[in-house]
Formats: sequence, structure tokens, C-alpha cells
Amino acid sequence: MEQVHHLEAILLYVLITVAVIVATRWVSRRTGLPSAALLTIIGIVYAFLPGENIPLNPELILTLVIPPLLYNAALDSSLLDIRHNLRIVISLSVLLVLATAMLVGVGFHLWVAGATLAAGVALGAAIAPPDPVAALAVGRRAGLPGNLITLIQGEGLLNDATALTILAVAVDSVDGNGFSFPTAIGRFVMSAAGGVVAGVVVAYAVRLLRNLREDPISANAISLATPFAAYLLAERVHVSGVLAVVVAGLIIGHNAPRHSTGASRLQTSAVWRLVDFVLEGFVFLLIGQQLPEVVDHLHEYETSTIVMAVAISVGAVLLLRPLWLVVTQLLPSRMHARLGGSSDGREDQALDRREVVALSWAGTRGVISLAAIFTLHENVPDRDLMQFCAFVVVLVTLLGQGLTFAPLVRWLGLRANRADLARERNEARSAAVQAAIDRLDEIKQEEHDHIEDKAIDSMRKQLTIRLERYRRRLDLIEQSESDEVPVSPQYEAALVVRREVIDAQREELLRWRDAGNLTDEGLRVLERELDHEERLAERS
Repeated sequence: MEQVHHLEAILLYVLITVAVIVATRWVSRRTGLPSAALLTIIGIVYAFLPGENIPLNPELILTLVIPPLLYNAALDSSLLDIRHNLRIVISLSVLLVLATAMLVGVGFHLWVAGATLAAGVALGAAIAPPDPVAALAVGRRAGLPGNLITLIQGEGLLNDATALTILAVAVDSVDGNGFSFPTAIGRFVMSAAGGVVAGVVVAYAVRLLRNLREDPISANAISLATPFAAYLLAERVHVSGVLAVVVAGLIIGHNAPRHSTGASRLQTSAVWRLVDFVLEGFVFLLIGQQLPEVVDHLHEYETSTIVMAVAISVGAVLLLRPLWLVVTQLLPSRMHARLGGSSDGREDQALDRREVVALSWAGTRGVISLAAIFTLHENVPDRDLMQFCAFVVVLVTLLGQGLTFAPLVRWLGLRANRADLARERNEARSAAVQAAIDRLDEIKQEEHDHIEDKAIDSMRKQLTIRLERYRRRLDLIEQSESDEVPVSPQYEAALVVRREVIDAQREELLRWRDAGNLTDEGLRVLERELDHEERLAERS
């Protein structure tokens, strides 16, 4: 009976957690405040209420939470855009993480009493990688340009692997012969290269299962298992599991249009959005709940030591990033941190001042920093102090930068050119429809009976009407001088009419079902068709 009550308590906690996550998302959508910051605040408040808090299990987070979150982020990223911007992505996700870890390590070694270089580097590695979840959520809502979204995504995908590898080297050095920079670099290169290979192996193994992936349910199961397969394979051979997950996700996401069916992609995308939503919400609630435990372990340190350690940690994180971005612009032109080709037409352009400011403030830290520092075993010197420093860095960046990032983006006037995005999509739609018409013309040259000819003519007529609509839309966009998508009264009226027609069909289907003329299974099939039509009507 006691075990039953325990399971009921866990179920109740899960239900309350889901309710809080959903409610926070509703508040976030209404107020524009980032849900990550709101959930962290709620977690802190909950931590000081009577009752037990959930302790952060670092192994659980690194094995079961981080891989699916990174994999989903990789699926939604652009392999081509990251490759075009690889120079600055590597600068931020590898070199800046290394520099941050070294700076914090040296600072601890010089100014924190009793701290070793290896312990300081371990802390620096933990707090070095930004968690882009909050920044991306706010940036997309604020209309951040696509090139900056790509950089934040690319940095967030790769920096965790860098940080965790440095952390492992630093921890091994705590009880050994000290920290060796050449050893750290050599181990990082080996671990990263092995992680890339492991990710490629898993990605191509998944491709071999293309026949199974034609079934949406099987495709979902394979997709959910893929990040864990990549992570476990890499960890088994002692290379970067995080990088293996990212590489597998980038390759599979890039190849998905060729190697999966439309039904599989729709269902898999929906499942991953749900997984992402729940896991991220749980993670940020969990961050806030760790505060009491972290604070309780500080009694053995003098106040001056705590203040100095926190100042070094927060100062390195907040000051080195903008300094790094500014310095890269002062280097010779061939070494600039530049933006490669992107969807907005920019080709190999250096970052401007507004972009440097925005990227400087997009450095929110998250759960991987806490999970990393919590992996330190109890005999590591100054472990409790380092955990507190990491927690303060996460709070300062997540709340300070997270809550102010959207106002900063608006103040800088950084906005995506929505007209360019709409033009790109409508040009692609027009090209796709024209290719379909050309294919129909080829088919018509072959021998057909009267019924097939009528089907070809009917389909060609539908495609021609659609092509004319896209071209009228393009003409309207070309004539507009605004960055916003122009509103066409005819286009908007057509959308309104289309939605009304879909609603009328849906209501009639319900009447048929209620009258016993249509089974529930038949209703669901027909409703799914209308749902897809409705989604198409929402796209510009």
C-alpha cells in the first residue's frame, strides 16, 4: 500500500508539473516574457515551500534529457546554413568555450584561496556553453533575422560537446599531475572527431531503415530512439556523445525530405514538438529547485571567497563574449567573423554592430551547466563553491539576459525581412508547381486513353490556377517597399472564404457522424484531410 501511495504521489507531481508548464506557456504567449525564465522563477519559489524538492541527477539529465533536446534542435537546424557560417560557429562554439574555461580557471587559481587550476577550468567548462533555448524562443518571437538565428542554433549545437570534453579532461587532472592545455586540446580533437564519426554512422544506419520509416508509427519509434543510439554508441567508444547526437540530427534532418514520407514527417514533427515542450519545461523547473541545496553547502567558505569566486565566474561569462565578438571584427579581413550565404541574400558579410550586441546578449546558460558541474564527485576540491558559482551564472544569464533580450532586439531594430522570406517561399512554390506542370506535359505526350487525358487536363488546370495565385502574390511583394509582407484584399478574402468552406464541411461531417451515417473512424480520416487543408490556408 505504501508503494501505491508513492506512485500516486509521483503521478500527482507529474500532473501538476504539466499543468504548470502549460499555464506558463499561456502566460508567456500573452505577455511576451520567456517561458524559460518564468519556469525557473516558479521552480525557485517552489523550492522554498514545504515539501521535498526533486534533486538534479546529472547522469539522468545528460543521458535521457540532453540527447533528445539536442537532436530535435539539430533536426530543425539547417546543415547548409551552418556550413556557410562555419567560421563564426566554430569561433563561438569551440574557441570561445575554450577561452572561457581557461579564463575562469586562471582566475580561480590566482584569486580564489586554495583553488587549483584544474578545478577552475572544470567550472569554466561547465558555465562556458550557452543554452540557446531561451534566446531562440525570444528571438523568433521578436523577429530576429534568420542569419542570427542560424548562428545561435549552430553555436548551441556544438558548444556542449566542447565544454563536456574540457570538463572531463579537467576532472581527470584534479587528482593527477595538474591540468595540461596540450593534453586538453589533443583529447578534445580525438573526442570530437570520434563523435562526428559516430553521428555519421548512426545517421546512415537510420537511412538503411527507410522501408520501415514509410510507416508513420515506425518512423516515430525510430526517430525517438535515434538520439539515444547515437549517444550510447559514442559513449561506449569514449568519444563525444553530445556531438554524435548533433551530427546525426543534422544529417537526418537534411536528408529527411528524400528518405521519409509526408505522413511520417508530419507525425514525427508533431511528436518532437511535444517532447521538446515537456522536457524543456521540466528542465527549467528543475533548475530553480536546486537553489536551497546549493546554498546549504556554503557555510564552510568565507564570504569574501564566495564573492570573489562568483565575480570571476559571472564576469568571465558576461564580459568575454562581447569582447570576443568585437575583437574578431578587428582582425584582418580574411579572419573576420563573417556571415556566410544566407536566405536573406547576404554573402560573406562581417557582423555589424547591432548583430554583435545581439549575439553578445544571447548567451543564456541553462541546465547543461548545472548538470555538468553536478557530475563532479564529492572529493573534488571546492565542489560546493563551484556548484554555487554555476547556479548564480545560470540565474544571472537566464533571468537577466532572458528577460531583457526581446526589448534589446526591438531597441536595436533587428528584424527579419518578412517580405524577403515570403518572396523566397512563393518563388519556390511557383518553381515546384511549374515543374509539376512540365511533368504533366511530358506525360501527356505518351499514349493514354480518354479517361487519363481528362485526369491530366483537370490536374493541369488546378496547378495553373495555383501558379497564377503564387505569381500574383509575388508581384504584390515585388511592388511593396516595406519589409513586411503586403496584404492583398483578394488574397485575404480568399483565405477567409476557404476557412469558412472548411468549417462548413467539418460541421456537416459531424452531423453525419451524430446521425449514424458515418463511423467515428471515417470521421477521423476525413477530418485529417480537412486539417491539412486548413494548415495550408494558414501559410503565406
